[in-house]
Amino acid sequence: MSTNGLSDLDLQIASLSVHADDSYAIVSDVAPPLHVSTTYHYDSDPSKLKAAKDRDVSVKDEKTTFIYSRFGNPVMERVEAVLSAILNGHAVVYSSGLSAYTGALTYYNPKRLSIGDGYHGCHGVARIFTRLSSLEKVPLLDDSVSAGDLVHVETPINPTGLCLDLAKAVEFAHSRGAKILVDATFAPPPLQDPFEFDVDMVMHSATKYLGGHSDLLAGVLVTKDPKVRQALLQDRGLLGGAPGNFEAWLLLRSLRTFKMRVETQAKNAGKLVAWLDSALKNNEIPILTKVYHASLQTEEFVTKQMNTGLFSPTFSIEVASAEIAKSLPSRLKLFHHSTSLGGVESLIEWRAMTDTSVPESLLRLSIGVEDADDLIADLKAALLFFSA
Repeated sequence: MSTNGLSDLDLQIASLSVHADDSYAIVSDVAPPLHVSTTYHYDSDPSKLKAAKDRDVSVKDEKTTFIYSRFGNPVMERVEAVLSAILNGHAVVYSSGLSAYTGALTYYNPKRLSIGDGYHGCHGVARIFTRLSSLEKVPLLDDSVSAGDLVHVETPINPTGLCLDLAKAVEFAHSRGAKILVDATFAPPPLQDPFEFDVDMVMHSATKYLGGHSDLLAGVLVTKDPKVRQALLQDRGLLGGAPGNFEAWLLLRSLRTFKMRVETQAKNAGKLVAWLDSALKNNEIPILTKVYHASLQTEEFVTKQMNTGLFSPTFSIEVASAEIAKSLPSRLKLFHHSTSLGGVESLIEWRAMTDTSVPESLLRLSIGVEDADDLIADLKAALLFFSA
């Protein structure tokens, strides 16, 4: 999708988040209105009506009359215009991140899925495809990968916030005739842009940083190929993966402040990680045993991928025991003990409650927009309480 009349301007993400959908407005409201209708009037001019056999009723991809909201509605059109602009491609929005992932697997329909660690929900969707279509799940960058297969890379990775080498993964996949899908949920632009490394498709759980307020479910797939977008739209309309009108409107509202939120969260996380890393090295907090974050990685590829100097606002720590990890969140005042991530409020999760693949001593932290010094003080008090 284009930036809708703004293509002659060299606008940055902050401006595109506010204005990329301006030309899609059908009323004069400055704040985009919520349209709740699921069905729309046909054109009143009979000469403009076409029978279903003469058009594709399952795709709505032009600024024309809407028919049925599963295939398109005014709010979904606007949110996809903004997402396309800030994610550097042609975006299709879905009802959740896992709905988007289902859309990607449906479109590529691979015989093999090469996937490593990462979000357990994606592994769950893969198991369903294994049951339905005999999809074979193999390790990331496995030697069995060949033409027609799909390589799925999550970077930064859940729950640690560590980076994987995209350039290496792309070279591997394309040399074997496979496609590569990147889940970039943990670090959306401006933190990283996987398309700089020639990936085939990018996925985000828009529930997280794109939504940013812990009040909506959404997902998005982004492609550089408009024909691929058309195919994704057709599949989405038939599979019923479109978001509801209200969720799409909430997402559009949230995107207006996207860049300032994410940059504040990333800066806050950087301060917390630096403090935790120093405390670990100096043995200032005896129960702290490990800190995971891309900012602590020394590989050269990390700064090439995350080239703004900012890293994911989500990271993990390990403490001395599972019992401490289970109890520590209850000592915090500014962190909610909760799953998910990306919201303006800081969260901490004893990750073993939702993810069977991690050690029970691990805590995942999603940093919000609060004052970083306040967050450090809160976390320090809790850690020292269990160190006494």
